[in-house]
Amino acid sequence: MIQHSPPTSAAPLTAAGLDALRAEAEQRLRSLAGERAVLRADQWRAIEALVAYRRRALVVQRTGWGKSAVYFVATALLRARGLGPTVIVSPLLALMRNQIAAAERAGIHAATINSTNLTEWQQLYRDVQSGSVDVLLVSPERLNNPDFRDQVLPALAASCGLLVVDEAHCISDWGHDFRPDYRRLRTLLPELPDATPVLATTATANERVSQDIADVLGLGQAGAEVLTLRGSLDRESLQLSVVNLPGAAERLAWLTDRLATLDGSGIIYTLTVAAAAELADHLREHGFAVAAYSGQTEAAERSAAEQDLLANRVKALVATSALGMGFDKPDLGFVVHFGAPNSPISYYQQIGRAGRGLECAQVVLLPGPEDRAIWDYFASVGFPAEAQVRATLAQLDSAVPLSTQALEARVELSRNRLETMLKVLDVDGAVRRVRGGWIATGEPWVYDAQRYARVTATRQAEQQAMLDYQATTRCRLRYLREQLDDPAAADCGRCDNCTGARPDASVDSAALSAARDRLSRPGVPVEARKLWPTGLVALGIERSGRIPTDRQPSPGRAVARLTDLGRGQQLRALLAEASSDGPLPDDAEPVVVEVLRSWPWERRPDAVLRVGSHRRPQLIADLAGRISRIGRIPDLGELIHERPSGRGRSNGAQRVAAVHQAYRMPPGLSVQLAGRTVLLVDDLIDTGWTMTELAWLLTEAGASAVLPFALAVAA
Repeated sequence: MIQHSPPTSAAPLTAAGLDALRAEAEQRLRSLAGERAVLRADQWRAIEALVAYRRRALVVQRTGWGKSAVYFVATALLRARGLGPTVIVSPLLALMRNQIAAAERAGIHAATINSTNLTEWQQLYRDVQSGSVDVLLVSPERLNNPDFRDQVLPALAASCGLLVVDEAHCISDWGHDFRPDYRRLRTLLPELPDATPVLATTATANERVSQDIADVLGLGQAGAEVLTLRGSLDRESLQLSVVNLPGAAERLAWLTDRLATLDGSGIIYTLTVAAAAELADHLREHGFAVAAYSGQTEAAERSAAEQDLLANRVKALVATSALGMGFDKPDLGFVVHFGAPNSPISYYQQIGRAGRGLECAQVVLLPGPEDRAIWDYFASVGFPAEAQVRATLAQLDSAVPLSTQALEARVELSRNRLETMLKVLDVDGAVRRVRGGWIATGEPWVYDAQRYARVTATRQAEQQAMLDYQATTRCRLRYLREQLDDPAAADCGRCDNCTGARPDASVDSAALSAARDRLSRPGVPVEARKLWPTGLVALGIERSGRIPTDRQPSPGRAVARLTDLGRGQQLRALLAEASSDGPLPDDAEPVVVEVLRSWPWERRPDAVLRVGSHRRPQLIADLAGRISRIGRIPDLGELIHERPSGRGRSNGAQRVAAVHQAYRMPPGLSVQLAGRTVLLVDDLIDTGWTMTELAWLLTEAGASAVLPFALAVAA
């Protein structure tokens, strides 16, 4: 049990007492930020509210303003007065690492509980109990871990001296980076003793989001108003510009040609993992020290990449939005976006990484025509429709928990969407996470369709605002600040629109040729599925565990990923839902031939077979026929698609169930298959389960191997 005296209301301070408290706060600040540091007016107002009056406060201030100084100075003051440790809810490991380092500089012992240090948790709990830890950082996900929530959190909430919610815009589903685990604060805050000070901080909250955060902060607080401190969001060092170029090759060439001219080191943001990898590869080929960084990068590699950027050992990290909140490098010289984020608010948050300790930092946006399609994809995986939510609730029992993995096999939702939905339902009281999984509470639950529709409309408005940012002739920074409801928004006098000094949009011919060569390189590998998804037996499919090697599809090939910068853009149009069926475009044939020619076959195919399709039968038949003629190998026709199995990335078990027994072989095919290596042709490979199911069918019928081939893979 964590033993600390609970906070009590502070006795009113005299003017002399407040002066003494401020002097002590200034001294603590200097130990954190240097001998010349002086508290800003609103920093002191926040510290005064937290320490002298034990209030709840929301601080909305620009990146680099010094929000962390508020809670570290307040922590030192509260600890000196005998209060328990500060608990900081922090969303990212990178942010936690920076916060721990900053706390240590101020003589504050900080520790973190997160998914990477499981073996240290029990000792950390003991350290908190003994009083040797001043600051405990926890991820929002930890708030709903059953053991932490039930065994640790109640005592910690009762005795903590200060609760800090960092990047608080994540609380609000109106915010650009909504994290459902933050909603657990809606149940935690009312459990705090009345005198527990609470601080929420963010750099990217407009008035709507700020009010939403303030409403949450006020929960459980008897009659006291939340103190909200909003400041100017000007960033005096940033020089913003937009360079509009006709295509991905031109953007890639422009960046390759200009990167060396950008001062210092920086971040190049992309919208997808594939684009980050491709762009990083190209820049490395041209002599730049860069590294790719995304949510799919191993944790150790991410940490090493951050350290390389901090130490200026790389020119840039080519990153997705996984590198965002909390990464602190005061001398970051530039931020370039290769593709536009889907809202001005998230764009402001990302460019805020640059120029914190510099007089000048370059911020360049290179928008692309594919941006909107990528925005639409991410928008399509929002909160599920009511029927899907009700179907999930119907699967849950009030006594016997179901794991997310087991539940996934029973509902038509991907793992990420399912987990996000369950977290929202948990906060709403309809389900509860317990040891072993999830249970239904039996509490009535209302699907707030109007709110979800308003959130969707807000997201669409933000997308349009991002397009308007690209086209505006007004001050760009003022435009962004107005999107964040900054009342002090004014022309910056530094951006391309204010100065009329626009970046040169010309593209070097050699760089353009190299970029086109990079983007036109066809061929991406398609890895075989090796394990059946869990839960198939419950769906009536007697398969589980490892797929036997002789029944798996062999490693396959596709022309491109739909998210690639080059061929992927062309194929996205060809394979769009609204596109009509027809033969393979003639200019695509040489690319297909090149992919097949460069394929490092273990066994060369000696027959072609196509996947039957209700959506694009002409395209697939023409593609398979051309391959047969050019390769001079027999065309065995098509596997008959008896019932539509749809497309989708719902989850593995549901996808296998959709394609299981949805195809059959035409009469006589099994005789032709005996001992043959079959090139199995389709238009698009999405999850890979169709090819896995069909490889099982064909090898069972006598094929020696199945080589998947498609025009594109989804990601």
